[in-house]
Amino acid sequence: MVVALLQSGQGVADLETLMPMLFSAGVATGRLSLPRFVELTSTAAARLFGLYPRKGTIAVGSDADLVVLDPQARKVIDGRSMQSRAGYSVYDGMTVTGWPRYTVSRGEVVLDGGEVAAPPGRGQWLRRDRTAAP
Repeated sequence: MVVALLQSGQGVADLETLMPMLFSAGVATGRLSLPRFVELTSTAAARLFGLYPRKGTIAVGSDADLVVLDPQARKVIDGRSMQSRAGYSVYDGMTVTGWPRYTVSRGEVVLDGGEVAAPPGRGQWLRRDRTAAP
C-alpha cells in the first residue's frame, strides 16, 4: 500500500480520479517517482493554495488528511458511479492502476474501502495564507 496526503481543490467532476489518474499514468508507468507523486498531490498543492504547513505535510501541529492507495488495484472509470452529480467522466472507460482504499481526516476514517464514511457537512473551511509563496 502507498500512503499519500490528500489535497482536494475545486474544479471538474473528475476530482475523484485525480490521484488514480496521476498514479496510473505516472508512477505505474515509471514516468514519475513515488516521492514526486506525494509531493505533487500533497505538499505542492498545499503550498499553491496557501495552506502549507497546516496541510500538505505529516508533522506536529499539521492537519494532514492521509490517503492509503492500493497500487495494485485496477479500476475502469465510470462517471455514473462517482460521487459527482455530473453522471459522467471525461475518463469513462479508461482503466487505471492504483486506487484510494482509505482516507483518514482529523483522525477519522472518511473513506473506507472505497465507500464514503463521513457524514455530510463534516468538512471545514480553511482560510489561506495569502502571503505564502507557492
